Parts: sequence; structure tokens; C-alpha cells
Amino acid sequence: MTELNTTYLGLNLKNPLVASASPLSKKLETVKKLEDAGIGAVVMYSLFEEQISHESQALDYFLSRGTESFAEAISYFPELDNYNIGPEEYLELIAKIKESVNIPVIGSLNGISSGGWVNYAKKIEQAGADALELNIYYIPTDVKIDSKELEDAQIELVADIKKQLSIPLSVKLGPYYSALPNFANRLVAAGANGLVLFNRFYQPDIDTETLEVVPSLNLSTSDELRLPLRWIAILYGSIKADLALTTGVHNEKDVLKAMMAGANIVEIASELIAHGPKRVTEILQGLETWMVEYEYRSIQQMRGSMSHKAVAEPAAFERANYMKALQSFDHKLV
Repeated sequence: MTELNTTYLGLNLKNPLVASASPLSKKLETVKKLEDAGIGAVVMYSLFEEQISHESQALDYFLSRGTESFAEAISYFPELDNYNIGPEEYLELIAKIKESVNIPVIGSLNGISSGGWVNYAKKIEQAGADALELNIYYIPTDVKIDSKELEDAQIELVADIKKQLSIPLSVKLGPYYSALPNFANRLVAAGANGLVLFNRFYQPDIDTETLEVVPSLNLSTSDELRLPLRWIAILYGSIKADLALTTGVHNEKDVLKAMMAGANIVEIASELIAHGPKRVTEILQGLETWMVEYEYRSIQQMRGSMSHKAVAEPAAFERANYMKALQSFDHKLV
């Protein structure tokens, strides 16, 4: 009998499939369907730093408006329910989901700077989240900010949020760091219990008819698996943190590759958005079928078996294999 169970951030999961932060978690009914289909855990959709800051600013404005005019100004105070726009509803949904399902629920914060908004990390814990995922999504556009300043600020943010928590913390990163292993190690030293590789950055497009910059975010494909797969394989065994692979997970082979590279879990969204929760069951069945055929008893048995440290030719993950990859196209030239 095959064992699909795994551990992540100190949580026991029945299998390595986790629904990543996306609209999938915006409705309790959808989370229930994911649980029924066999999902191991769910990451809530992200609560953004800007949402929290906007709510605070709006509330300050309305609470102070007119209070200098006369004593009866207290009558200007709005009903607080009218201004609980995003953050409070988010906390309520976490609590509701936790009451309704038996799988781990991981909260998600998306932000880039330290400040009062990080207090919501504790509120997410108090709402019942089993862990918190911090999504660091930042596009540097200022030529005066160097990489050290940027990375130091992100390390400080992780440390500040970790101070708020007694539950585990994972950090979701983009791939664009000049020395990723070193930065990963610094994140762990700052308090990260796990790393999620990688965030898919929003890539704007240009409409040549309207001459406008337009938003564009397409669902992933399995081809995008290779970038996080490579870095999971390199980081496995080099840092003291759990590893989650996200982006490009669409079938059981993608899951198998992630486990062999060294991931504790995979986070999946695009495939479930495109085909619904039923895909969880299908992927898990495919996973078990493959493991039986190739005589793997458990996920733990295969984990890290194809990592940088374990393969016969570690150079396959490095620059040394670059020329070999390019030469593979020589025979295709007309």
C-alpha cells in the first residue's frame, strides 16, 4: 500500500497536494469540494498590505471628520460594519472555513514593507489559521535602490512578522535574486520555517490598438515547472526549512518530479481553476498508480532522490550543462 502522507511546516498532511493562494479559497463551498476531492491543505487567497493600509486610512478619515466642530460631532461616527471591507471579512472567512473542514488552512499575507499592517499576521493566527504564508511580491523600479537594500528590507519584514506569530511561517518568493541560496538561508535565519518557490509575477501587455498598458495573467503550463524544480533541487538539504513547489503543477508527473527534487508539497491552482476540484482526485489516483508500478512505498522514499545532492551528475542543475543543452538542437537545423 502506498503512503502519500507528508509533513509541511510541522503540519501532517494526508498527501502533498495543496491548493495555492487563489480565488479557489474565496468561497467556503469550493474549499469543501477541494477537501472532498482529497486536497491535503489549502492556502487562503492573499490579503494585501494595500488593502489593510487603505482600510486604516479610510477609517481614520471618517472617524476624525468634523470632530473639531462641536460636541455632537460624535454623531458623525459611521457604523463600523460599513468599513470592514476586506481584512475583517478575510478573518471571518478563515474562521468559517476552519470550523467547516478538517484539513490544514494556511493564511496568506502579501506585502513588501514593515509597518502596522503586519499586526494582521497575529489576527490571522487568532482566526484559526494553522500557518501563515508571506508572499513577497515586489517589482523594483527605482534605480537608486540596490539589491542589498531591497533584500535587507525583506529580511526585516520576515523577522517582524515572525515576532507576531506562534504558528509556522513560510515565505513565497519570486525567482529574481542574484544569490538565491544565500538569500534563502537569510530568510530561514530570520524565522521562515518554509519557502515557496516561485511566485508568478504579473506581466503587463501593450494593446497596440488602444495604446494602453493592459493587465495580463495567464494560467500556468507544465513547462513552467522547470524553474522552481531546479531551485528546489539545489536548495534541498542546504537550508533548514521545508520546501513547497508552485507554478507549473498540472498532473501526477509534475508532482512526482517536485517530490524527487526535494519538495515537501506542491501548491496547485491553475489546473484546478481550469478543470475544477475533481482534478485533485485524478492526480492523486495517477500518483498512486505510478508509485505502485515503480514500487515506491511512500512519498518520503522518493523525496530528494533527484536533488542536486543526490544525482550522479549534479552539473545537470548548473551552468556546466548549458552547452550540452544548446548542442541538443544542432541536429534539428535544416
